[in-house]
Amino acid sequence: MTDSETLPKTKTWKDTLWSATKLVLKIVVTSGLLYYVFTKVPFKEVKYKLLTANYWWMGAAVFVFFLSSIVSSWRLLSFFKSINLRLDPKFNFRLYLLGMFYNFLLPGGIGGDGYKIYLLNKTYKLPAKKVFWAILFDRLSGLWAIGLIIVALILFVPQVELHIAIPASIFLLGTAIYYFVAHKFFKEYTKNFFQGHAKAVLVQSLQVLTIIMVLLGQGFNGKFAPYLLSFLISALAAVVPISLGGAGAREAIFTQLSVPFHMNVALAVFLSISFYIISLIVSLLGVYYVLRPSRLEEGLPTVQEADQPPAATNQ
Repeated sequence: MTDSETLPKTKTWKDTLWSATKLVLKIVVTSGLLYYVFTKVPFKEVKYKLLTANYWWMGAAVFVFFLSSIVSSWRLLSFFKSINLRLDPKFNFRLYLLGMFYNFLLPGGIGGDGYKIYLLNKTYKLPAKKVFWAILFDRLSGLWAIGLIIVALILFVPQVELHIAIPASIFLLGTAIYYFVAHKFFKEYTKNFFQGHAKAVLVQSLQVLTIIMVLLGQGFNGKFAPYLLSFLISALAAVVPISLGGAGAREAIFTQLSVPFHMNVALAVFLSISFYIISLIVSLLGVYYVLRPSRLEEGLPTVQEADQPPAATNQ
């Protein structure tokens, strides 16, 4: 193993300039998208909904999203286990929260996934590429789960003028190709493929439940499906790193879909902003491990403990 595989790469002035440029571009794109959104819906309407929300339901939404983060870190363990990396679940969750904080609040910096790769590579001397692919398949499982729930929700949105067989067939074909490519070229990462993807469905279901809680906090008693479908579509759009933590991108998607899906545009934008705030609240928990890094590594297993035989753990 070469030193370049075990040591973090020293940043050059070009790397620093590119990071700063990306941050500026994200700020510009986020500002532009938010400006577009608030030319379509008065900010005061969204503000009114925020101030008059039932905060018991909003608190429940924060709790459910927190649960989704716990399950999401548990999902990641399945993919780490595929490369024979067995982490203590508590340590893994602390690392996950720190990663959320980095991804959410330091968009021009190291990034949460980059920090995970660096720390696990440094500690266990695993090739950075192996950790990278485990994290990437974890992300792909989330996208797959979003696709599955979108197909299911289409049944309940009559404005989508497609026979359910069409999106269902596309999804099933895509799933087959996805699994074939993963099994053929990345077989090591498919050891816990079905387990990881089942957990991904649970994660996305909890996030959908978060949106339901926010809607209930507005005393909403209409059709939930259009709002939930719009939320999932906006989640797919937010994956593309063009804005700060998905801000602006989600709101723009909700705004665009409010007309064909017959949604209240102010409520739609409020949902998006509420989800951003909820994500921010949970992500802020990770700042504790920035201030107390020694607490992060409590329970960090040794190289020997993390490389146990598969039968030695049931995570």
